[in-house]
Amino acid sequence: MKVAIQGIKGSNHHIVAKHYFEAPISLEECLSFDSLVDALIAGRSDIGIMALENTIAGSIIPNYALIDANDLHIVGEYYLNIHHHLMGLENQDLSDLEEVLSHPMALLQCKEFFRNHKNIKLVEDADTAAVAKRISEQQLKNVAAIAPKIAADIYGLTIIEDEIQTIKENATRFVIVQTKPSAIKNKEINKATIKFQLDHKRGSLAAILNVLSDCKMSLTKIQSLPVIETPWKYAFFVDVTFDTIQNYEKAIAIITIMAEEFKVLGTYKSGRE
Repeated sequence: MKVAIQGIKGSNHHIVAKHYFEAPISLEECLSFDSLVDALIAGRSDIGIMALENTIAGSIIPNYALIDANDLHIVGEYYLNIHHHLMGLENQDLSDLEEVLSHPMALLQCKEFFRNHKNIKLVEDADTAAVAKRISEQQLKNVAAIAPKIAADIYGLTIIEDEIQTIKENATRFVIVQTKPSAIKNKEINKATIKFQLDHKRGSLAAILNVLSDCKMSLTKIQSLPVIETPWKYAFFVDVTFDTIQNYEKAIAIITIMAEEFKVLGTYKSGRE
């Protein structure tokens, strides 16, 4: 199986791929989520892994739009506890550093650590592990990366500081996406992601939420995105969990009638126990 990930070996997406798939896989390394989607659509990869939300930084809204616009199907999810480590060449310590490079999300999640190190310049880069690889290959002194510990192991770097994330209980939700719907059995499905638009009538969203409640759906996420073609109109992306597929099917049948532009982005097994 060819799996597309955002980033390279040693990234958090790589860790998810290692944990999620039981069968042997090969990786398609993509330096952007757009190129990841392109790999799926072109058939270079069978399946992809995309970060969708983080407990600190919130939703990665462009990825919702990418999944929707390209008619991808969410077929699974994985929650990864995020650990950020500061790494560089051997025999360097914190006082030697002039720059720290990493993905913008990683820099954001470690912001408090660097308040006490104002002499260090923080530089945004495309990928956490890619920075670690560059430091190793180019033997960059006085430069460090923020990346998972596996990146230090792969690229032969030294950990300068462990666990520098601001909030230690920091997790990211990753979704598993492909161009075809899920093939798992109905009895294993207990979560779905749906999208719909509503008219401007008062209480229209509340009515939808009441249907979900009446059909014993547990709403775990709701995210609104503007509809670009129609100013001041919004689409809603909603995650629900349920005990039986029959309850889900009942809710969907009702909402299909009530909502505009209704779409199921995926049905799958919840990644949380």
